[in-house]
Amino acid sequence: MQNYTSELEKILRLATKTNVSDVHFSVGHSPIFRIDRKLTPLVKEKKVSSEDTIGFAKVLLNEEQFDQFIRKKEFEFAYEFNEKARFRVNIFFQRNVVSIAMRLIPTRIRTIDELNLPSILHDFCAASNGFVIVTGPSSHGKSTTLAAMIDEINHQRAVHIISIEDPIEYFFEDDQSIVDQREIGTDVVDFSRALRSIFRQDPDVIMLGEMRDTETISTAITAAETGHIVFSTLHTNDAAQAIHRIVDVFPSNQQEQIRSQLSGSLLAVVAQRLIPRTRGGVIPACEIMTATPAISNLIRENKIHEIPMVIETSAQAGMVTLNKSLANLVRAKEISLKTAIEYSLNPMELKRLVGGL
Repeated sequence: MQNYTSELEKILRLATKTNVSDVHFSVGHSPIFRIDRKLTPLVKEKKVSSEDTIGFAKVLLNEEQFDQFIRKKEFEFAYEFNEKARFRVNIFFQRNVVSIAMRLIPTRIRTIDELNLPSILHDFCAASNGFVIVTGPSSHGKSTTLAAMIDEINHQRAVHIISIEDPIEYFFEDDQSIVDQREIGTDVVDFSRALRSIFRQDPDVIMLGEMRDTETISTAITAAETGHIVFSTLHTNDAAQAIHRIVDVFPSNQQEQIRSQLSGSLLAVVAQRLIPRTRGGVIPACEIMTATPAISNLIRENKIHEIPMVIETSAQAGMVTLNKSLANLVRAKEISLKTAIEYSLNPMELKRLVGGL
């Protein structure tokens, strides 16, 4: 009988020793690492069969979890490997066979400065109330940025932090703060129940791993309005799209009220991408939108399409466009112009910005 435990451990041990962000097991392919955003097959390893992925799934899941996986056809959870590393794992079916995607979670939470994030994020951590949204495409470091901000608060302020996560990714060790982390399915039945009880748990700081639906977004806005500082993530390309996404999940007869609430509670939106560096590794490019009176007014009056222009002309308020961030990285020789163009939402404007450097 094949020893799937030792095979899986061999691959994961190699992953923890390499600059890997993700590990993939897909039928018909050798195990694949994602390194500096590029997929790299382990060509010396044999191709994975459908029996292999089921065997790996049974190693990763206990019996109850495996039964849930078979019923639901996918399962997401956190997996601790030999007390050396943690992975966020998603096991799913595709074309009637099992695939596995594993995201490596660093054991140490890096600081805002170590992550090369904009220094204005320190100001957001010092705020006592408001709504901070970190947005961007999938796998571009949103959870890592969120963890850096929460951990800075933990080390600098005596407050009660509550997170609702599915699954828990980074573990926080209490310092100045009390940090209570609630995992869906383990510590609480579902998001809905966790959200309903959160205000009875006396939080100062709330972290919602992801805003998934109307109830989550509504709770986040209400919390920010009632004297809490709330951090959460979305999947959108830029700050303006984040506002659209939040408003559009509500029925049309509620949208005016939501725009009004959001205009009064929003603190900032950070839209980020991880860009491959010229010397290896990745570095974030960030669009920053802060809730100045001008931004709040545009949200309230449903003139969200004008937000990019305000961001472009509000550097004195700490705002920066994605293109300006990319151009600054090109000027610092952190990334190539070719790479910057690939990640830009407006390549023509970027070329003009770089041409003026």
